[in-house]
This record gives sequence, C-alpha cells and structure tokens, in this order.
Amino acid sequence: MNIASPELLSFLIPYYKNFTKSEQKLASYISNHPQQVMKQTISEIAEKTKTSEVTVSRFCRKAGFSGLQDLKLSLSGEIFTPLESVFQDIKVDDSVEYITKKLFGNISTGLQDTLKILDFSALEAAAEKINAARKVDIYALGMSSIVGHDIENHLIRLTKSAHFLADTHMQAISASLLTPEDVLIAISHTGSNIDLLESVKVAKKSGVPIIVITGYPNSPITKLADIVLSGMGCEVTYRSESTASRLVHLAIADVLYTCIIMKDPEKYMQTVTHWRREIAKHRL
Repeated sequence: MNIASPELLSFLIPYYKNFTKSEQKLASYISNHPQQVMKQTISEIAEKTKTSEVTVSRFCRKAGFSGLQDLKLSLSGEIFTPLESVFQDIKVDDSVEYITKKLFGNISTGLQDTLKILDFSALEAAAEKINAARKVDIYALGMSSIVGHDIENHLIRLTKSAHFLADTHMQAISASLLTPEDVLIAISHTGSNIDLLESVKVAKKSGVPIIVITGYPNSPITKLADIVLSGMGCEVTYRSESTASRLVHLAIADVLYTCIIMKDPEKYMQTVTHWRREIAKHRL
C-alpha cells in the first residue's frame, strides 16, 4: 500500500459507509498516516483528528476491534512485513556490532531527549510527596513492572513503607484503601491501559496524591495525575516492548531516589550502614 495514498486501508473499507463523519475522518487519518498512528496514543490521535478519545474508542469497536491496540495489530500487518513488525530499525543481516550500537544509541537519545523535557519542579514535588507519605503504593503492568520493582526496592532502603503491585485485582483493592496521607505511583509507557486507569481513578476519588511516570505526556493516565514525570524513549521499534523507555523510566526513578536521599543524607547514611551490616551476614 502507498502510505501517502488517500485510499482506505483494506480492513476499514467494509465499515466506511456506516461510519459517522467523525469516524470517517479517523478512517482517512489512519489510512494516510499508519506509521504515525502506530506510535500515537488514543489522546494524540483524537487531538490530530479534532475528535475525542470516546470517538476513537467507538471507531475501533465499530471497525471490529476491541480497542486501539487491537487495531494497531492489524495496522502493523498492512505496513510491515512479519519481521519488521518486531524489529523495524534492525535488519536480518545486521552485525552484532551494529545492533549493539543501534540499541545503545537509542537509549542514549532517549535519555538526552528526556533531559530536555523533564519538569524539574515536578521531580522536586514528587520527591516531597513521597518523603512525606505514610505509605507508597506502586502500580505497573508488563515491562513497566521492572521499574515498579526498582522503585519499591529503593524506597524500602530509605525506610519507606512501599508496596509494588502488578496484579490488577490487587491494584483495585489497594486503590480502594489508600488515603490522602499516602501516595500512588503509576508507571505506564503508553498511559492507556484500561485496568490500570480504573484503579488510578478509584484512588483519585479518595484524594490520593498520584504521581505518573509515562512516555506519553498527553496520555489518558496523565489526566488523573497530580504530578507527571514524562520520559522519551527512542525505540528500536520493538512493537510489543519498550526497551529504551523502560531504561529512561528507571533513570527518572533514580533521580527521585537521589532527591529523597539529599533531603536527609545523614539519616540515609545511618540506614545504609545498618542494612549493609545485615546483608554482609549472608555473604561468604
């Protein structure tokens, strides 16, 4: 298919006549800009087409998909070969040296791009909230769970009551029990996971301070946040994994951790001395 062509993608043609004017606008936009759509969130697509997130969701269901991610799976089949749908920037005959340089280059670019857009006042506010919190619950799913575990590990070392939850049912239970004295950290690369959004909404209704770490500053989850920490990750287009973004989010977590330490470095050194002594007992 010619990407610049105004013709519709094959899987949208049977539904076009039954679309509303707004939905027809979406069909044309997706057909003419498939590669951009693959990287956009529901909020960004709605903004580009001057529609709404509700209209985009309705459009996806009308076209026979469960949601935007389901539509993107079909879209990737239209514009990429099966191998390209997993790796777009890396070819079969690329050397290990090239693959390594490409991956490291994208990670480096993601970190530098994040440094340019990172809101330092938001980082400071997040550190203050976490430091003052009675307890901190951390929600993440999929690959973002690695970041969630890392934050939990660091906060426990700071003597904070921190709990990472990767199960959607446990997130829902936690959200119903959190109070304004607590803090919720939600980590999501796309910021559009339905289950995660529902749990965050529950916590929001209770007045819980919400810190969001995401790769998309205009994603649905940011609308629920009190503080947004956005990191850009230039991907070596893994269609289902966010390699560079995950490392960018880990870097943001490290900055948060360091900011909290700097609020009382003497207390931290006392804590470190204590737990290092205990850990040493378990080494040969």
